[in-house]
Amino acid sequence: MITKISNLINNLLTANVFFVILSFGWFIIAIVGKYTHIPMGLMVWQSLWQPLFLPAISILMGGAILSGTISYISKSLNSQ
Repeated sequence: MITKISNLINNLLTANVFFVILSFGWFIIAIVGKYTHIPMGLMVWQSLWQPLFLPAISILMGGAILSGTISYISKSLNSQ
C-alpha cells in the first residue's frame, strides 16, 4: 500500500516538475520579449502567477518533503 502511494506521489511530482520547468521557460522568454519590445505574454504569465504557478511550486516542494518522509518510513519499516 505504501509503495503504491509513493509511486503515485512520485508520478504526480514528475509531471509537476515538467510543468514548473515549462512555466519557468515561458517566464524567461516573456522577459526577453519585454526587453526586445516583442509581446510574449509576460502580463498573462504575471496574472497566472498567484492562481497557477505559485501553488504548483508549493505542491512540488511539499510533495518532495512528503515523498522523502514516506521513503524514510518505508525503509525503517522494512529494516525491522
